[in-house]
Amino acid sequence: MWVAASVPVLVAVGAAAAVLFRRPLRSRLPALVWPAAAVSFAVTLACVLGVAAPAPGAGALWMTESLALMALTGLVVRYAPPRQAAAAAPAAGLAASVWLLRSFTPASPLEGVGVCAFWGLGALLAAAVGGYLRHVEARETRAVADARAALRLRLARDLHDFVAHDISEMVAHAQAGTVTGDPLRALERVEAAGQRAMSMLDRTLDMLHHDRPRSPAGDLSGIRAAAERFSAAGAAQVRLRVDPHVTVPAELGALAYRIVVEGLTNVRRHAPQATRVGLTVGAESGALEITMANDGVTGARGGRRGGSGLAGLAALVREQGGDLATEAVGDGWSLIARLPLAQSPEWPPASSSPTTRKASAAPSG
Repeated sequence: MWVAASVPVLVAVGAAAAVLFRRPLRSRLPALVWPAAAVSFAVTLACVLGVAAPAPGAGALWMTESLALMALTGLVVRYAPPRQAAAAAPAAGLAASVWLLRSFTPASPLEGVGVCAFWGLGALLAAAVGGYLRHVEARETRAVADARAALRLRLARDLHDFVAHDISEMVAHAQAGTVTGDPLRALERVEAAGQRAMSMLDRTLDMLHHDRPRSPAGDLSGIRAAAERFSAAGAAQVRLRVDPHVTVPAELGALAYRIVVEGLTNVRRHAPQATRVGLTVGAESGALEITMANDGVTGARGGRRGGSGLAGLAALVREQGGDLATEAVGDGWSLIARLPLAQSPEWPPASSSPTTRKASAAPSG
């Protein structure tokens, strides 16, 4: 009878040890749990039916077997695919619960169920621990995936808002050179725009390679230079008005610069016939207000599809508690962005209005 007493112990303990110390076997965990549970059930059934009699001292071995089956219950919940775990875990837990019937004869069926249920609490605890660890791992995996997605989105926004702007400026200068007959001047401006694009790429790659904190790109003082470069690259002239008394934090100034650059890029891409762009930057009612309007958009959009530039900017603006709206005005498009100034009592904390129009409704590059 010692053979019958030791076989289920060896199978259960061997399966649990293999899973704990051999990671590759975790992918085949249900295939190890089912034989261990089946052997345990067979021995229990043999003892209940009187086919086999318990050997003296076998109780300690069977308790070890039960603990190993409980461990397998927790491990299968922790590592096995959900569908396989849903079948294998109850089998292992039930086998760990009914082993007492090998050497204990209950006075009634109800007593037998109560004893087995009490011992089965250990299997339930093991399953709970395994489920908790699985949940923690899944949550960490989602957090890593969300962080990677946020990083990709941030890089995509930087490349779209700044590098795409410089590249479109290079194209505009190249086209202007063929019209004005001054290719040397056009090449100089193309080179300057290319250097700005390379500088932005170097900044992005340096941040990735060295895990540096993200530094603001651009500020209010750069808006005038961006407007001058835009005017020099095409027929449309920017009429810029900036309130000289406005001072904003670095992050807010960088966002304002990004809004202006994206707006000018959209004019260049989607309103090539524009002759003027009105741009105003000032403070009103506790908020930094940026207004841009052009006269070059007609009813026909042309073959170029809009992108997600303004939609992404609208999301950034909402994160800062502001709002951004675009709409058709007369023969062109207008963009209005309002960003709350820091610690301004005139601007409510939750200034993002539910009536803000979707930026994706406007042409966006």
